[in-house]
Amino acid sequence: MSTNSTNSELNQWLEMLRSPDVNDRLVAVKTLQHLGDEETIDALIMALQDENTSVQKIAISALWEIADPVAIPALIERLNSADAEIRSEAASALNELVTQDDLLLLLDKLQINHINTQLNILVLLRKIHDIQSLPYILPFLQSNNPDLREAAITTLRYLNQLEKCPQALELIFDESAVVRRAAALTLGNLQDTEIIIILSQALTNDSDWQVRRNAAKSLAIPENHQATSALVIALDDEHWQVRKAAAQALQKIPDIQVMPKLIQALTDEYADVRKEAAIALGNLAHPDVINPLQQALDDPDKEVSIQAQRAIQKIQTAKIGSRKQ
Repeated sequence: MSTNSTNSELNQWLEMLRSPDVNDRLVAVKTLQHLGDEETIDALIMALQDENTSVQKIAISALWEIADPVAIPALIERLNSADAEIRSEAASALNELVTQDDLLLLLDKLQINHINTQLNILVLLRKIHDIQSLPYILPFLQSNNPDLREAAITTLRYLNQLEKCPQALELIFDESAVVRRAAALTLGNLQDTEIIIILSQALTNDSDWQVRRNAAKSLAIPENHQATSALVIALDDEHWQVRKAAAQALQKIPDIQVMPKLIQALTDEYADVRKEAAIALGNLAHPDVINPLQQALDDPDKEVSIQAQRAIQKIQTAKIGSRKQ
């Protein structure tokens, strides 16, 4: 097909996109999507402004498929749509399209006072991982909106080379449980000396079990004996997910003092907790745990008995190795 005939066909669909009849506009945008080439991008960007959400959705899908970065600014504008589906579609498309080259544009748009745009851009910044984003993200840690605080503290987790962030520590005491949950996971990625103390407090004192579970996950640091006492307390937590996470963390911190509590955890009502306790006991490599582990070989849950067997073998192998030395 010649360029002239292509242009005249495109012009025909452009005219239809301006039609007062929504059915005409739907036909036009669907045809442009079907054509799916770079010649249609300007028309599809125009369709993003359509008053009909169905027309907008098709235009977003088409631009997503064409995957030309020229559409990124127009798609960012859709992040503040009143329609949740439009925002979600635009965010999904942008997540595929944005690269490091778009960092300055995203940081610029982050400063526009539209909450949905800001929320979505904070998420998009996770894909880019750039520490240059930090000064732009930090103000959101003090936002009045808990959704923005949660998005910001979560995004910090994805930034390369971020070791210290004093402003992030406060969010483990946030009034919103959702923010505290995100903070408990993010703090585990930082190197600040206060973090183990703060996470230990959250593990033993926070009223929200998901915060306590996340704190336990973040305390799974090799040889982190400073957190041992809090993790031992957490083995008695009322929620099995917290007990499981505590047992998992203790696998990385072999400490003979925790042996009695881990043996007790072999009889927990939840198989997931018993399994993790068996693994942790194997890592202690102490002969006194062989007898309780042998009793766990008869556990009604197959996975628990498998891990108990592996733990026994690990201890026996270590014993043989130490004799040879």
